[in-house]
Amino acid sequence: MDWLPLLSTLVGAAIGIVAPLIADRNRWKREDAKEGLRLRLDVYTQYTTTVKVLGESLRALAEREHPSDGERALALRAAFRESGIAIASERMWLIAPQPVVKASNSVFHCLRSIYDGYVDGTVAGSPEDRARWEARGKAAAKMRKLMREDLGVGPLTERHSPLLDD
Repeated sequence: MDWLPLLSTLVGAAIGIVAPLIADRNRWKREDAKEGLRLRLDVYTQYTTTVKVLGESLRALAEREHPSDGERALALRAAFRESGIAIASERMWLIAPQPVVKASNSVFHCLRSIYDGYVDGTVAGSPEDRARWEARGKAAAKMRKLMREDLGVGPLTERHSPLLDD
């Protein structure tokens, strides 16, 4: 019996079965990578937007007149709680790579320091307040840099927010 035709038929069938499986697997990997990138972009956008809005809310509340220090503290606490920073932060902890998580956590702690300062009576625009905001700005710039690297986007040549002394 001649085995060559049978062997070539089997090899052809194996190639016909394996090739589409490999192509499907590669397609799945590309789609999975794209979906992961979209998800991280969504999480990063939510976090940076929440950070920006919370910062503006805290500053506006600190500049506003309040009937008492207790009322000011309540308004600040409500702004922090209602900002969505806790949810955005948890999503970051679940999705982002370690360097981005570390940087985003640093930004969170800077905002917490700003909040605590205002609750303790720090005057908006005071040197102590400006130092806290500058620390937040530097932490946010580092976080954005790491996010852009993770997303495969080139570095920025300018700062998102100008230095307070500019």
